[in-house]
Amino acid sequence: MENVTPLWALDVPPDDPVSLNDVGRADIYTVRQAAARLGISSGLAYELVRTGQIPAERLGRRWVVPRELFHTWLNDMPKGA
Repeated sequence: MENVTPLWALDVPPDDPVSLNDVGRADIYTVRQAAARLGISSGLAYELVRTGQIPAERLGRRWVVPRELFHTWLNDMPKGA
């Protein structure tokens, strides 16, 4: 069973590092997924989350980034920021 590819993974481009992690998490991003979408390091993303610059919420001990808030925040950023 180790060599079986899940059917949902067949349509995922091999160079997309975050697509496989999105399965089953339709409403949130992890901080690492948000970082990948922004093209920044996960360390910088965690710093921006902790300071409130990236919209995120604590879920137990984890930070999660609500997709809708993330995309609204991103779309509202001034051009060239």
